[in-house]
Amino acid sequence: MKIIYLANARIPTEKAHGLQIMKMCEAFKNQGVDVELVVANRKDNQLEHIKPFQYYGIKNEFEIKKLWLLDIVAMGRSFKGLSVPIQNTSFALSALRYLANKKPDIIYSRDEFSSFFLSLFKKNIVFELHTFPQSKFTLYKMLFKRCKRIVVITKSLKKLLVDQLEIDDSKIMVAPDGVSIYQFDIDKSKKECRQYLEKYYDYFSQEKNIILYTGHLFRWKGVFTLAESAKYLSNKELIVFVGGMEHDRARLNNYIDKNGLSNVKSIRHQSPTMIPIFLRAADVVVLPNSKEKQISVKYTSPMKLFEYMAAKKPVVASDLQSIREILDTDNSVLVKSDDPKALSDGIKKLLNDKNLVNSIVSHAYLDVKEYTWQKRAKNILIFIK
Repeated sequence: MKIIYLANARIPTEKAHGLQIMKMCEAFKNQGVDVELVVANRKDNQLEHIKPFQYYGIKNEFEIKKLWLLDIVAMGRSFKGLSVPIQNTSFALSALRYLANKKPDIIYSRDEFSSFFLSLFKKNIVFELHTFPQSKFTLYKMLFKRCKRIVVITKSLKKLLVDQLEIDDSKIMVAPDGVSIYQFDIDKSKKECRQYLEKYYDYFSQEKNIILYTGHLFRWKGVFTLAESAKYLSNKELIVFVGGMEHDRARLNNYIDKNGLSNVKSIRHQSPTMIPIFLRAADVVVLPNSKEKQISVKYTSPMKLFEYMAAKKPVVASDLQSIREILDTDNSVLVKSDDPKALSDGIKKLLNDKNLVNSIVSHAYLDVKEYTWQKRAKNILIFIK
């Protein structure tokens, strides 16, 4: 089988979708599929000189093709409200031209704009959806009607497609995100990881309980709630944020400084291959999603969650519908969202009960074995066929 994975994305990128795309292409190839990843040739990629396979820790390499698009922002120009449509349209036209004479068995994509154009001529589109289309309703409905199959990451997404867009239930598969468990099975102890990290961040040398969050710093991910929870923790605890875009980090750091949160630190974006070291250095990991956005309540399937579980660290998470699709009271401590005091209580509960930690970690690690990229790719291929 030949699959062309089409993505209007920068590769490599500091954004989570880059990791998901690369891991899925590798997983497809590990299933014996001939894979070609087709992405955008962006000029504003700060990581463009880094080898993508090395950056993402990919062992089984595949072909990557970069297509032209008109990126006027990277050219130092901007047309208010038109920059993104111009970029999307130019990439879609490039994709249409490139794929005109190609005959893959499947065109797999997360890019609705390109997929819509291609669906006018191709009948083998498999579309992966990560959020519900609040706008462009007609475009999505037409696209989904033409797709061979649709893959969604939560049960709520599937229900919305069936109920509101009237998509045939049998065309839709629920496949949460995943993890490469082997990458988090590192041969370093917590002490060794802290000793390594303290060379760059001296506060890892302190005898403190490290409360860790990894990933983007969007408000709907609850990062300000986690920062504020520091007020209810003792000086023995240190909250550390790892990752995020620089402008989001600046906003969070400003909040930290303004509120005098001396036991909260933030660290710039790290490559995916560094995350296992940070996780091993932690005592508790946190998924503090907010209920203020529907993407958080219903649509998200956070890759960090599966990484937390694979790293054998106890998880404190917001008790939300999307999170409940993976977590329960056996494999995590679930707390009220958007409540700093409740979040701090959940953290302290784990810090003060080693038996609870051992039980949660054991259940979580057993559960996460069902959410590997390999199993995800295998199940999607079975569904497609």
